[in-house]
Amino acid sequence: MHDADKLFYGNGLPYLKVGPLKGSLIVLEGTDSVGRSTQIEALTRWLEVQGYGVVNTGWTRSPLLAETINEAKAGHELNVTTFSLLYAADFADRLENQIIPALRAGFIVLADRYMYTAFARNAVMGADAQWTRKLFGFAVVPDLVLYLKIDVRRLVPRVLESKGMDYWESGMHLKLGGDIFDSFRRYQARLIREYDAIAEELGFVSVDACHPIDAIQQELRAHIARYLAGERPGRRRRAASTVRRAASAQTAARAARAKMR
Repeated sequence: MHDADKLFYGNGLPYLKVGPLKGSLIVLEGTDSVGRSTQIEALTRWLEVQGYGVVNTGWTRSPLLAETINEAKAGHELNVTTFSLLYAADFADRLENQIIPALRAGFIVLADRYMYTAFARNAVMGADAQWTRKLFGFAVVPDLVLYLKIDVRRLVPRVLESKGMDYWESGMHLKLGGDIFDSFRRYQARLIREYDAIAEELGFVSVDACHPIDAIQQELRAHIARYLAGERPGRRRRAASTVRRAASAQTAARAARAKMR
């Protein structure tokens, strides 16, 4: 494993004495139905065979908040503020009770989505970028972020062949189209644009998610193997300041676009 001087985007969890974090936090990001969970399952088996202790965590999987979030979403009435606060509470609970303890014990933590999902979704929903990023200022900066990149044209058939389109993943709460299919395409196109911008802004490692599952897995393994061997992307120390600068720039850009309308 690598050095224990993990950084936080903001002030961390002020009530929690973190201590040295000897493990590694590896994040898989990407839009809905892009294949993150499938890849994480295979990565977990691969890492465990090599002798690493692995802990998995994922978006809205906090025992404390998961049921509450599912019930709130079922009502189809969440606004962006309530949406964000629920997800931030879920994230904080998992960070305190799953992620940090595992990192302290020297495990590799594989995260299925991280706070970048909130950054992208909130931007599409019209939330202020600085507010969103301050809200998640308690987060540990990941050691490696692998971004599964796809376009809407290739995403649509994948969704139709699997679980289908649901209300939230189709952006129906934003009333973007006359039916769920049209809304899905428009919402996901906007979401992917935000993910692409965040990935470029923060230096994620992009992996083409249009390739076959096995090919994607091999590429992910290659990136992780290089990281574990010491060839880190060198982005951790830049990330905390970069995310704050980018939030300010995005807020200014959106304000400028609004004046032009």
